[in-house]
Amino acid sequence: MGEKVLLRHQEVPDIRRIDVYESDGGYAAARKALTELQPEQIVDTVKASSLRGRGGAGFPTGVKWGFLPKDSPKPRYLCVNADESEPGTFKDREILENSPHLLLEGIAISSFAIRCHTAYIYIRGEMALGAKRLEEALAEARARGHIGKNIYGTGYDLDVWVHRGAGAYICGEETGLIESLEGKRAYPRVKPPFPAVHGVFASPTIVNNVETLACVPPIISRGAEWFRSIGPEKCPGPKLFCVSGHVKQPGVYEAPMGTNLKRIIYDEEFGGGILNDKKLKAVIPGGSSVPILSADQIDISMDFDSVAAAGSLLGSCGTIVLDEETCMVNALLNLAHFYHHESCGQCTPCREGTGWIEKVLHHLEYGGTEAAEVDLLLDIANNMAGNTICLLADSLSMPVQSFIPKFRAEFEEHARLDGCPKRRRNVEAVMSGVAAR
Repeated sequence: MGEKVLLRHQEVPDIRRIDVYESDGGYAAARKALTELQPEQIVDTVKASSLRGRGGAGFPTGVKWGFLPKDSPKPRYLCVNADESEPGTFKDREILENSPHLLLEGIAISSFAIRCHTAYIYIRGEMALGAKRLEEALAEARARGHIGKNIYGTGYDLDVWVHRGAGAYICGEETGLIESLEGKRAYPRVKPPFPAVHGVFASPTIVNNVETLACVPPIISRGAEWFRSIGPEKCPGPKLFCVSGHVKQPGVYEAPMGTNLKRIIYDEEFGGGILNDKKLKAVIPGGSSVPILSADQIDISMDFDSVAAAGSLLGSCGTIVLDEETCMVNALLNLAHFYHHESCGQCTPCREGTGWIEKVLHHLEYGGTEAAEVDLLLDIANNMAGNTICLLADSLSMPVQSFIPKFRAEFEEHARLDGCPKRRRNVEAVMSGVAAR
């Protein structure tokens, strides 16, 4: 897999400690950026690198920074989205817990680039260890002069604060995050206006993902051309891949953007193949909210454009592997339960639709359904998609719209038998064993 950039801690133990981080070249990029470069030069370098956001949308980072109004008298803010909540995704947690100084260095450079003096790290409430280590790293960085007043004698001041959320999935949406940060209920905002114009405290704001900001220091230290030399031309750079589900070696792996999905699942340096050497049935490539891929669709490059061409989304790169014995109705029911529970309730199609989908799937799995309800699921999903303020409704409608067409026979079998055949066989086996005793 080559040199580790984002997972450097796997090669350099205790790099979360500032002495080790500095001895490995840490904060050299921040010092270079603040003492040798102008903010505009940093923005241009990030634009030239073609870095695209690693949080799911894949929007060009430098272009996003350029949306900040140049004539606003209000202060600017940087919000770091560390509210990693997408099922199957755990890459940012790896950085937060093991390389917090890499993130802090990225924050320092990015804040200077967008001319902001206050940055907030909004971290998921359950990530107690990540929050603890961030606070420890912040204290170290302040003591060494990397964060705080008059950084490196340049006259530039930067405050960084860690803000813990309360475990709401909706706070991963940037405007829901901003509402929560302001102390309000995390209802996503109607856009426009976008956060770059009207963000936290009604001021210009940039919201970037943890992994995105972790890419900034190596871009500054090694240059845009180095970053573009890794992976595909339109979306280059090192990438973190989360591999979970029915694989032998679940975990977070670093590889060039565009690495083949089949290789990520089967190669010994990644997932290592299907657990218990069973056959592959399907893969969710980018976190639970994206369309599913069948087993014959996995020979693709894992980058934004290639995965989109295959009919899914790279998303947060949470690759969930499902083996041949997976009940697809039960798998979809599990997703529906999650999104119904996490809906903020602001939009009717999401508030009602996620509940209806969960109810119908529960009927299919446990009994009490009709054959027509398979098509009803698609009708509900079609009416949810694109009709809400944020994408939570789409996060359930997209799986429904992909699970059913690709595995329709399985859904129809559940309807015909009035319940899950696998569950019924398991019950019959248990009862047969009881009778034999």
